[in-house]
Amino acid sequence: MPQKSFWTIFVFFMLFSCSNDELFENSADIDVPINNPQKPNILLIIADDFGLDACPGYDVGNEKPFMPTIQSLSSAGITFNNFWSYPVCTPTRASIITGKYGFRTGVLSVDDPLSTSETTIQKYLTTNLAGEYSNAVIGKWHLSKNSNHPNLMGVDYYAGNLSGGLKTYWDWNLVENGIETSNNEYNTSKYTNLAIDWIAEQEKPWFLWLAYNAPHSPFHLPPTELHYQGNLPTDESSIAANPLPYYFAMLEAMDTEIGRLLDSMDSTERENTIIIFIGDNGTPNEVVQEYNNRRAKGSLFNGGINVPLIVSGKGVVRFSVKENALVNSTDLYATIANIAGVGVKEINDSKDFSTLFTKEANHNRDYLYSETATDVSIRNATHKYILKGDGTEYLYELSNSLLESKNLMHASNLPLSESDEAAKTELIKKLEEIKN
Repeated sequence: MPQKSFWTIFVFFMLFSCSNDELFENSADIDVPINNPQKPNILLIIADDFGLDACPGYDVGNEKPFMPTIQSLSSAGITFNNFWSYPVCTPTRASIITGKYGFRTGVLSVDDPLSTSETTIQKYLTTNLAGEYSNAVIGKWHLSKNSNHPNLMGVDYYAGNLSGGLKTYWDWNLVENGIETSNNEYNTSKYTNLAIDWIAEQEKPWFLWLAYNAPHSPFHLPPTELHYQGNLPTDESSIAANPLPYYFAMLEAMDTEIGRLLDSMDSTERENTIIIFIGDNGTPNEVVQEYNNRRAKGSLFNGGINVPLIVSGKGVVRFSVKENALVNSTDLYATIANIAGVGVKEINDSKDFSTLFTKEANHNRDYLYSETATDVSIRNATHKYILKGDGTEYLYELSNSLLESKNLMHASNLPLSESDEAAKTELIKKLEEIKN
């Protein structure tokens, strides 16, 4: 079984060790750019195929894996309830790295390549901060099959897997700055080792994009010391018959390795690092809980696009907070830029939400948007609208239908109420504004 992470102990120590003066200073009313005497390190961690139903700290889901590192980050930071991604891996990653909706970049489906003409967040930081930050991407790329693509997109150091999945977690191809080799080290541990080594080499502020393949299939039982699920059979038929504990074991292994990464930093570096943890899209159909399995990964229903976002660390002084502000995956672009000191509130389709790190405030986004190659979805504070390519419409009043069980547009329902009709009209108008 994994040992209890020193990071778990550290974050709770930090909660109670700050003096009143320090808390007052840190919680001051902050506007962009964030003015830290020392530029913070930025650690973005992406879990692959990880919906709210599988994440501790969210109300959806009947069973949860044991993830003490993620729970500690949530206790020492902010858990966002209304964070939208794209339904599948590639478009979400493109939206984060460009700050643009997929229809603007042409990245709407799995394996759509991202053009090298796009200005990634890595290029943007390097250009606007004169190289003040070092940057790396470690892990799953899934934005091109060209081994040089990450470096062409402005990534200083890339090491990971280019494709969407792995043959197995012990037999996969590692690309390191354009050079591809075979690797037989457990994938989740290898990414962690690479991240530890890279951080240890940095002599200036850094931005690390750490994208785990876990818990993406193939489902399996990780090394025993990394998880809490016990001695499960490892044959394919047993896994296929009951995949959920294997999916949980993969998440627990990732959590253990994130804890090891955080523990590898000395206290000064750790205290100066902001950690952003997300899922890239919803839980796969084979292991989804509560959501209808046709409304999980790959769909524009909540089970496909409403995913975890937890922010903790440097500059975050709202502890153990559940935040209902609307945040889009595109918003990470402006937020990361602002944390680094560029001082941008909005760029492309990205809106900075870092003011929420220090106080409850109205984030300047009043709607969320997501899409596939054929369908679109949009929501505001109360309602959500989906329009499919064949013209089918869905409208949900979210306070009464978080699992989207009652489509107000269904033919058997009564005519829309005045408030529901007004919400639909508003959302359709906003869709038209986005597309134009």
